[in-house]
Amino acid sequence: MFAAPNAPALPESALDGEAACFDHPSKRAVAACHQCGRFVCQLCSVEFGDQIWCPACVAAGKGRSKAVYLEPSRMLYDSIALTVPLITLLVWPFTIITGPGTIVFSAMTWRRPLSLVRKMRWRFGLAILIGLAQTIGWVWLIIFWWEQFKMGANAGR
Repeated sequence: MFAAPNAPALPESALDGEAACFDHPSKRAVAACHQCGRFVCQLCSVEFGDQIWCPACVAAGKGRSKAVYLEPSRMLYDSIALTVPLITLLVWPFTIITGPGTIVFSAMTWRRPLSLVRKMRWRFGLAILIGLAQTIGWVWLIIFWWEQFKMGANAGR
């Protein structure tokens, strides 16, 4: 787009420090495979809609009803469950919503896959404990305010 129309074409051979094709180490990589992450050159790249695949992933998916898909990232529900009630402690009135919400969210997402690294659910447990503490605190505060209101109403008679 910014190059002059008469600019020479980029060489296909990979220079020092540039990514090279997995199958052709001397050729410059133009993309990474959407499935496995291998670098591919112009010759090896296979386009599927807006995705680029390498020949090995195309061959692996051949004859199957579903394409091979390695999960590149994962939603960390345990981190969400732990972060939301901790952040709302800074703005405490929102804990009336996030306390019970954290308990429900943690219970609903307990069986969802965790990170590829972490294998324990202690973060969900801690989030549930924080949510319970916030909920119990609000219940206690509402009962306290109600008792104070009743005492003030009785004193005025």
